[in-house]
Order: sequence, then structure tokens, then C-alpha cells
Amino acid sequence: MHRKTLRRTVAAFAVSGTAVLALSACSPAVDVTAANDAANPACAPMMVALPDKIGDAGLRKTNSQATAAWGDPSQVILRCGVNVPGPTTDRCVTVNDIDWVIKEGDPYYTLTTYGREPATEILMDPDKISSATVLADLAAAAGKIKATRQCIGQEDLQNLPYDK
Repeated sequence: MHRKTLRRTVAAFAVSGTAVLALSACSPAVDVTAANDAANPACAPMMVALPDKIGDAGLRKTNSQATAAWGDPSQVILRCGVNVPGPTTDRCVTVNDIDWVIKEGDPYYTLTTYGREPATEILMDPDKISSATVLADLAAAAGKIKATRQCIGQEDLQNLPYDK
């Protein structure tokens, strides 16, 4: 009797374990289009350093290389390997030593690292999550791609030497 009970118990655990795996496998990956330079090896150190959470939004699986998503439904989408922004008059902010070019859309913001190659792009809805939280939580990972340039503001331009 003891062996029979033990077999049933083991069988029950095996079935329940399989059910848990099957249920977790049903959770679909987030469909994110990879950036043109997603295969750039410089993306890899950043991708492995991404946080498990941004604010209260948990990291989810995506179906493309060098992409990430947080929240269900997705509140933040990240793509490494996007076009590197050149000089711009768009607003640029620095958060924890990472420069970001901000394009405010309706309803989504696009935040792109400035001065880092490859560049990283964040798509987010500021009505669902704070851009300050997103940029602060992603700073350590984004910093894995070294900066070669930085944003300058109007006050920086006024202090440049002037040639006559």
C-alpha cells in the first residue's frame, strides 16, 4: 500500500508540474519589431543588465532580438540598435549620467539614448508610467553602452568660443 500511495503522490506532482509549465508556456511573447542594428554585439551587455521591473511593471518575454517589454499590457518597450540620433533641437535630458532625446507624442513618448552607439529607444505612455521612473530604472543598463558624445543645452552654446 505504501508504494502505491507514493506512486500516486509522485504522479500527482508530475501532472501538476506539467500543468504549471503548460500554463506558463501559454503566456504570449510581446510582439516587438527588432531595430535595424539589433544584432550589434554592443547591445548584449545592456540586454543582460535590464531590470526585472520598472516601477511596478514586470519584465516580459519578447519575440525579437535586443528588445524588452515591461507590464501587462506593455507599458514600456525597449529596442537596442535603433538609428543613432545626430544633433537635434529636440529636448534632451540627462538622468543618472545617461542622455536621452525625448519626443513627446500622443499618447506615447519616444526616448532615445544620445551619444551612445548603438542607440536604444524606449516607447512608453506617460499616463501609465512616469518617464522619470523609466529613465532612472534603465540608467544602469543603458550605461553598459559607452557614451562618446553628450547633450548640450542653450547655455552651453552661449559659452562656446566665437570666431570672427
